[in-house]
Amino acid sequence: MTSIMDRRLRRAPDAEWVLMYRLGLSRKRIAELVRAEPATVGYHLVIARREDPGLEPAHLTAGAAPVPHPSPKDLARREEIIAWISAEGRFPRDRSDDKGERSMARWLSDRRREAAEGNLFPAYRDGLARIPGWDGNPRAAADDARWHQRLAQLADFRAEGNEWPRHHDFASEREHALGVWIHSQRQKYRRGDLDPTKVKLMDAAVPGWQAGRTRGRPRR
Repeated sequence: MTSIMDRRLRRAPDAEWVLMYRLGLSRKRIAELVRAEPATVGYHLVIARREDPGLEPAHLTAGAAPVPHPSPKDLARREEIIAWISAEGRFPRDRSDDKGERSMARWLSDRRREAAEGNLFPAYRDGLARIPGWDGNPRAAADDARWHQRLAQLADFRAEGNEWPRHHDFASEREHALGVWIHSQRQKYRRGDLDPTKVKLMDAAVPGWQAGRTRGRPRR
């Protein structure tokens, strides 16, 4: 007598099993649900994949669908990385010597990819929105973060009672770095190349930056 399983094998692939696979269920899970041997389900799926090349991509896409919300642990990781970026004034580098920084760079890269694909969790999107340019070009975003860090350093330098920093005849490496930066900003401003938003930020943080030193310049 021909068994039920023999009849199953002769009319493979089973349409119900193929549909379950297309929806993302694994071979093992399908076997559990239909009370069949995993090898038998696998036999049907081999034939189905051979007949329909789009079956496997559809299965992988369905199986990779994100869970509804990130876990509290995931959100804590988000806050940890946002705090690191805010403190360092730059984005983590994937080639850093520090293992922890490389891990943060990979996490941020995954979020950028998800944002580009339209799959980013709203909780991630809303939190990362506090970091300007996080989802753009990493190099441009790093440059922007570095610019804001330099402005903050210049504001601190001036608040300490110092004159405008010089890029020549400087008294310290700190003054030199800030002097080169402010000199570059003045040149960009005179050419009309400095972003108007940055001009406003500098006017508010370090008034008078455009003119610089008006007295006490060293003789050449």
